[in-house]
Amino acid sequence: MTHDEFNAFCGKLPAAHHVVQWGGSHVWKVGDKVFAIGAGGNGAPAYSFKVSPLAFEMLRERPGLRPAPYLASRGLSWIQHFGSPGLSDDELRDYLRESHCLVASGLTGKKRLELKLDALGFTARKRR
Repeated sequence: MTHDEFNAFCGKLPAAHHVVQWGGSHVWKVGDKVFAIGAGGNGAPAYSFKVSPLAFEMLRERPGLRPAPYLASRGLSWIQHFGSPGLSDDELRDYLRESHCLVASGLTGKKRLELKLDALGFTARKRR
C-alpha cells in the first residue's frame, strides 16, 4: 500500500482527520485520538495501528510486522507494518478499520455524539 492509498483509505473512515506531525508522519485521528500513523516517506512505507491485545500477540512476531516503536514500548497494543511479507493490502485495510473502531469506541460519549459516531454503532467499550 502506498502512502497515497493509506491516506485515501483512512480519510474515508467516519470522523477521521489527518495531520502531519512527528517529523513528517501522516497521523490519522478520530476525535483527538490517534488510530493510524504512516511514516517512512524517504524509504519503505511503515504503517502503525492499534490492535486488540490478542491481535498484538498474534502479529508481533510475524515477518514484516513488529510492535510499533515508541507506542508498544509504553505498554500499548500497537503494531507496525514495515516490510515484506507483512500484511496484504486487504489485511492492512481490515486492521486500520479495526484500529479506527477501537479508538472511536474509547472516546467519551459526548465526543462520540459530537462526531455522530454513536449513530454509526460506535458505542463505548466495556472497561475491565
